[in-house]
Amino acid sequence: MTDRTSTAVDTDRLPPVLPGVAAAAVVALPPRLHGRLDATVERVAGVPVGRVDGGVSVDCGPEALVTLTPGPAGAVTDPHQARCSCLLAPRCLHRTAVLVACPVADQAIHPASTTAVPSDKAGAATGRTGRAGRTGEPAGADDPAADRTGRGTAPTKAQRAAAGALWRAAAAVLAAGVPAAGAVLQADLLRAAHSARLAGLPRAESAALRTVRGLRAHRGRQTGHRLSELVEVLHDLLYVAGRLAAGDPDPALVGVLRRAYQPDGTLEVYGICREPVISATGYAGVVTHLVAADGRRLSFGDVKPGGPDRARDCARAVTEMGAVAVNHAVLARGGLRITGTTVSPDGRLGAGKGVRATPLTGTDWSTGPLAALFARPLAEVVTAQLAADDPDDPARAGTALVGGDLVIVGAVGDQVLARELVPAGAAGGDRVPVPDGPVIRLVAVNSHPALAHVANLRRLASRPGLRIRVVGRLDPDRASTLRPLAVGAVPGATATLRLPDDWHGRADLGYDQIQGGHLPPRDPAAMTEPVLAVGADAVAESPLWRVRRLVELAVSGGRRAVGEAARGEGAGLSGPLRRAGFTTAAAVAAGLADESDRRGRDAFGRLTDPDPDRYAWSWLAATAHLAATERELIRSSWTVPPAG
Repeated sequence: MTDRTSTAVDTDRLPPVLPGVAAAAVVALPPRLHGRLDATVERVAGVPVGRVDGGVSVDCGPEALVTLTPGPAGAVTDPHQARCSCLLAPRCLHRTAVLVACPVADQAIHPASTTAVPSDKAGAATGRTGRAGRTGEPAGADDPAADRTGRGTAPTKAQRAAAGALWRAAAAVLAAGVPAAGAVLQADLLRAAHSARLAGLPRAESAALRTVRGLRAHRGRQTGHRLSELVEVLHDLLYVAGRLAAGDPDPALVGVLRRAYQPDGTLEVYGICREPVISATGYAGVVTHLVAADGRRLSFGDVKPGGPDRARDCARAVTEMGAVAVNHAVLARGGLRITGTTVSPDGRLGAGKGVRATPLTGTDWSTGPLAALFARPLAEVVTAQLAADDPDDPARAGTALVGGDLVIVGAVGDQVLARELVPAGAAGGDRVPVPDGPVIRLVAVNSHPALAHVANLRRLASRPGLRIRVVGRLDPDRASTLRPLAVGAVPGATATLRLPDDWHGRADLGYDQIQGGHLPPRDPAAMTEPVLAVGADAVAESPLWRVRRLVELAVSGGRRAVGEAARGEGAGLSGPLRRAGFTTAAAVAAGLADESDRRGRDAFGRLTDPDPDRYAWSWLAATAHLAATERELIRSSWTVPPAG
């Protein structure tokens, strides 16, 4: 059951389209029109969306009006829901371009119709009739063989075929680079993702869809999109597809079938904090983070089309949860007993008609299930989060919340510097920093002026020696860096925050304004020694940036760009890495550079097309080693004293 607000059709935007529907449209398009497809998609994306009964329309020119009529879930799930008025429809450029311009739908939220057609031979092989083989339904949903695979047996023949199709499509995208990875290559990925779903490979399917979304975001120059995110997801796709195609029985490669929302009975949840949301895709709102009585981390959100003003105005947003109107400001400091609840795999609470909620008295961060946030040292929590390698895992670094008790020691630029406090003891009073502990950098989650993150961090930085309790996220790309969402008073400390009683001991940094009266008086005896030198960022200062530049260039520019860069740099690529002790990094970078410029010859001595498989494996090796090395540097930055 989904949140009722998610099923409404937004008549000002193009609706999401299932991968199989968009891919089938590109396959049906005559090859002579493929060269014009990308330009047409770009033009269609800038055309205003019109409103029609039950859907939207796009004017593609004289006598060419494309009409989309989404299903009840708000997505186009059947080819017949997309029509064009031109004479060449449905195999026309207009209809195909509009479908490609639409966002990619999540099939867990928008199930395919029973009339959808498998998009390739691998998909057809698994699209048999029967309980687990109905078209559009993943074989892993009910198929006992798929269940056995999840326990560690070798992938089936159909799964290996689907993984092989994904590998070939991803390798072609990597060789071409973002500029050349247009609608046709994206359709190959979507078709392969559809086959992976039918074969019961949810992790591979998810990686393929995220790759397509990343390609579109990068090609469209969307604000907030980072090339490193596309590199990460393409690496995960090639890693999973390559190992599955080779018959690797690791159940983690198959993944877990993710469904939208599942019934969860009765829950007692308590608020942690509110987080403003401003996405690069035009959505904004608020998400309230919660913890259940059994320790699970959950969330309840109100995110809809909008901009920074909507995120700011959602400070006290009221969202319907069944028959109850939930105020996010109250929920973040209180609790709810929910019956008939539904929960998504990543912990989002549903708000359907059958949900009933009763308010509970809130607790502070030091009691009940909320206290578990601060029960372990940060170094231990960071190590566990960095060990999660599945980008969809809600417990991975950069996604899961962490908590800790810190003391402010100063500021450098836009960073607030702090140290972790020793664990609480029986003596009470102000705790001291961990001996030889790292300097922790606190960086704003969002620096938009409509939100209060930056102003609040500046206020905290003005009072060295201040003890604060912090809830935030680990920055997985920077050494010893946290992005705080909320702060509170440290139990038993004197030099700590003095917040109003109705704040229940914590302040949401994106919404609440910390004032001078909320800080303790300046007491020179309580102040810490100033930080005269901050340890260098182990990741930013290492020569690994040379490897990262190469792997990112491979994605942003393609194989040819890597070859040209390698010829221009020569020995300057691997030399600094070897001198710094990164000998393996130097070897994999040199291997990628050599493979990018490799061309074979046939029996007559003529140059042949380069092998995309060898190049993809070389890039995968370099990217995997880079990620592992940077992860270890970040982990060590939380445990090793800073240099200098």
